Parts: sequence; C-alpha cells; structure tokens
Amino acid sequence: MADGARSDHPAVQKQLDRLSLLSPGRDVLGLERINAVMERVGNPHLKLPPVFHVAGTNGKGSTCAFLRAAVEAEGLKAHVYTSPHLVRFNERIRLAGSLIEDEYLAELLARVLDGSEDINPSFFEATTAAAMIAFSETPADACILEVGLGGRLDATNIVPRPAATGMAALGIDHKEFLLSPEAGAPTDTMVRIAWEKAGIAKPGVALLTQKYRDDMAEAISGHAAAIGAQYLPRGGQWDAAVYEDQLHYRDDQGKLTLPLPALPGAHQADNAALAIAMLRHQNKIEISEAAFRAATGWAKWPARLQKLSPGPLRDLLSKDTELWLDGGHNVNAGEALAAHFDGYASQSIHLIIGMLANKDPAAIITPLQSKIASITVVPIEGHEAHGMDDFKVTDITILSAPNVIDALKKIAKQNPQTILITGTLYLAGSVLSSNAQLPD
Repeated sequence: MADGARSDHPAVQKQLDRLSLLSPGRDVLGLERINAVMERVGNPHLKLPPVFHVAGTNGKGSTCAFLRAAVEAEGLKAHVYTSPHLVRFNERIRLAGSLIEDEYLAELLARVLDGSEDINPSFFEATTAAAMIAFSETPADACILEVGLGGRLDATNIVPRPAATGMAALGIDHKEFLLSPEAGAPTDTMVRIAWEKAGIAKPGVALLTQKYRDDMAEAISGHAAAIGAQYLPRGGQWDAAVYEDQLHYRDDQGKLTLPLPALPGAHQADNAALAIAMLRHQNKIEISEAAFRAATGWAKWPARLQKLSPGPLRDLLSKDTELWLDGGHNVNAGEALAAHFDGYASQSIHLIIGMLANKDPAAIITPLQSKIASITVVPIEGHEAHGMDDFKVTDITILSAPNVIDALKKIAKQNPQTILITGTLYLAGSVLSSNAQLPD
C-alpha cells in the first residue's frame, strides 16, 4: 500500500511511522539506494534460495500465486514477496508458506531503518530490504519476487542470477515513473514499457514472456540478446491453449493437460501457463506434472475477480445477488472484467467504483458499459479520488455514496442480480476488511 500503511501491532506501526517519515514523497526508480541499503544490512539478496522474478502490468501477482501453488504442491516451501498489501502489511512477505509474524517484521524494519537512515530509502526499497533479510534467514526451497514498478530500475532487480524470469501481460500504467526521457530508450509508449519490464532479464537465465506486439517483442529480444539472456516468448519453444475445458501446455520437454485455473477469469489460464513455463525452464528445483495439476486449483489471489463470501458486507444483500470484488484500474483490467462478464445480461451489473485521481475511469467503464445498470462512486480513504462528475457516461445512472456500505444498502433496494466493486486495490483492501475476509 502507499506510504502511511497501518498495522494493529504497535511495534510494527512504530516502524511504519518511521518509514513514512523517512520515505520520499514519491518513489524515484533506480538501484543506487537499494544497493547501498543492501550493503549496510549484509547483502541478503546474495543468500536467497532459487529466485523466480516476475514483471508485468497485469497478471504478475497471479503468476506469482501459481508459482507458489506449484512449489507447495510439490511439497516444497516458498518465500513470496508481493505488493501492495490489501489489509495487513504482513501480506507482502510470506516466509516458507506463512505470512511474516509481527514481531519479526518489526525487528526487520528496525534493522533496515536503523542501518540506512542517511540513505533515505523509499517505502518500497526499505520493505524490499526487510523481505530480503527475512528470506535469507529463513530456510526455503524457492523465492518468488513480484516486481513493484517497471523492472529495469525496480528495487527487486538487485538479484544477480535468478532461476528464471517472467513477463506477464503488458499495458499502460504508472507512466509518470516509467516513461521519463532517457538516452537510448524507445520512444513508443508500449515499446518503452516492454523494454523497461525486460530489464529483469539476466545473463544465462531464461526470460519467459507472453505474446506481445512485434515491435515490443523486438525490444525485449534485443535487450535479452545484448545481455546474454535466453529469450523464450510464448508461441516459440513453449505455448499453451484452452480447449475442451482444459489447459493444454507444451514445450520441448513434452505436453501437459491440466485443469483450468480455479481463479475466475479466462486470463488466469495465461498466468498459469507463464508460471508453468518458468518452472519448466530452470534447473534449480523440480516440479512434477501432479504438482502442476494441483496448482491450477490451489492458487489464490485475493481481490482479483473474487466472489465475496458471507460476511458483514455480503450479508447486506440477498443470497441470490452475486457480489464481486476486483482491484483493477487500467485498460487491461477493464478488458479482463468485460471478458469475464461477457455472458451476463445487458444492464445487469451495478458498479461500485472508487478510483485514484491519477487513473482514467474510462479504462474500466468503457469495456463494461453495455453491462452496467448503475454506477455508484465512492471515495478512497486516505487518497485523492475521482468524484461523481468525473464519470462521463450517458444513459447510465451515476450516483455517489460516502462508503461501500451505504452504496450496497442503496443498491440492495433494487434487487440487483450482480454487484461489482472495483477501481483500485486500496478500496478492495478496505472491502475485504469490512467483510471480515482477511487474506491469509
């Protein structure tokens, strides 16, 4: 989450308060500070179990979830570093299968901040350093790292030789960070984004990617060739397809026929396939076909097309009403939502949306427009958000509510078939908390 994250544990909150004071007003991408911090805390990034490093605009978190599920289905233990958290800061750091304990987290943050106060690390850099220390001090068989922003200059990109690297779906997001002028960088927006994400490639290590536009693939290929990485795009030495209600994967080692992912959304098959490809193009750990089969059903990734379970929020509605939650906020997310709800009746979905002021509401509204019965705009606590007047849509009722609870109560009077809460992970986290459905 953004600077100012909260914790119910006093010792953790004390360190988060320190971190918020030390952190710059906005993260500046680059590896100089994180390398300096790592040097101060004993270079823990050089002492990790085999690392699987994942970049992407959308789908990188789900890919990490499938990686973790496959490793654990094999009976092995995995560390996982993801961001942002939804409810508890601890969600960012999973140690050998369990969320990091409060006391250890407080100790690690104190170690990082005490040792690097003069370096002035960003919020994400300090968190990354704490995670690296934890991962180096706790035995595990694999370490899964999700890139924060971009890839080339992201704080997670200090690991010198991962077991495999992967790139999920690419789209336009975080332009203010990724598109600053730089000599030698591509000028086309999407090509530049692909080039930045490809920065996680390492010499002698496989870089597995999804399919992209030819010019984007060319930029990735050129970068991989320049540093000596093995570029393995989907559709070449590996590929996957869905037919007959199964995920069919193939590479030079053979074919796999797997159950479709339990995670909702057709795009999750792509994320699962990328995770499988990453695990099958490395030689540090061995994953069996049985583990891959289990992984597609085991993987969990909260607030990504999640149907909410009974709880204080869900119980405000009829049992026949579907209540969905998704943290999407960009065009890729909007398209994924539209694909998921494609079979739903026209004007059957009541949308509750909270969206940060620097995001484009049309990214979500336009792909879903034919399915939307009403739009209720809610604020996002602690963040500048779009108001009701920013949603320029004709022929759809647009309302506002002070919070999600009030929005649900209003919509419930209309006997809705389906409600979708979306717009940002910050809102999604508060919804999960209000519904007593904490990520574990």
